[in-house]
Amino acid sequence: MRTAYQYKLRPNSEQIAIIELWLELLRRQYNYRLGERFSWWSENRCPVNVCPLVMPIPQLRDNPNYYSQKRDLVNTKDKFPEYRLIHSQVLQDCIKRVKLAFDRWLKVDKNGHKLGKPRFKGKGRYRSFTYPQIKLDCIEENQTNLPKIGKVKLIKHRPLPDDFKIKTVTISRKADGYYVTLSLEEKSVTALTFNVEPTLKNTLGIDMGLKEFLVTSEGESVPIPQYYRKSQKRLKTLQKRLSRKNKGGKRWLKAVKAVAKQHKKIADKRKDFHFKTANELLSKADVIAHVDAERRAGGKLKY
Repeated sequence: MRTAYQYKLRPNSEQIAIIELWLELLRRQYNYRLGERFSWWSENRCPVNVCPLVMPIPQLRDNPNYYSQKRDLVNTKDKFPEYRLIHSQVLQDCIKRVKLAFDRWLKVDKNGHKLGKPRFKGKGRYRSFTYPQIKLDCIEENQTNLPKIGKVKLIKHRPLPDDFKIKTVTISRKADGYYVTLSLEEKSVTALTFNVEPTLKNTLGIDMGLKEFLVTSEGESVPIPQYYRKSQKRLKTLQKRLSRKNKGGKRWLKAVKAVAKQHKKIADKRKDFHFKTANELLSKADVIAHVDAERRAGGKLKY
């Protein structure tokens, strides 16, 4: 069983500088490796029936894959010594992200559709990095020990579950600060199965709507909180301040951050509302049946 716990970090100024440096260097590395793949793709994918005969066909180069690009990191560290400051596995995870993004573009999904072409990361668009492996005791009370960064304070609002092992650690930058996400695994815990037979007494039907957030089979309705509508006045003020700033300046960046914080506040309120509503519904019934509007005429329920 895999689960994830997220905590907010409280890094000092020196640690913030290290995290920002890593994110910028990883962004450049991501763009460079993605450019290598695009270059090979444009030079070697041309069909024979549309190749210009007046020009010689270029010699085929080796396809840059995950392993060749990972081996080339040694040359990157020789040419750019600042990359030696980054943990080696964090750099390798950056190459893995390039591979996954490029493979998703070339392959089709189960419906036969291709995903969009991966884009280069602009400044500030690379927001996280991952340690694929880390010590099991990296969390000590209200601190986390990150390799090559040091011990960073965190807000441990809930304890880690027992018998779960930390598999990966991801550091991410959001509008209101930095967060650490711990991916936990417990092999002895299998997928949860419930042997509860649905009956009229232990089943609660819900119907999601537009006028009301949901209506239960008992006649109770949950109104839509309209967090975005309530915050529109504040967002309008912040957007007006942003439009008056010169793009690229310090005041413009400060205004952008204020708008991003307000949007994150709205998203957090929605998430909290969804969790509390789901918890309240589960406390009333053992089985929740969702009445699908498209199948309502046939009297079918989704459990």
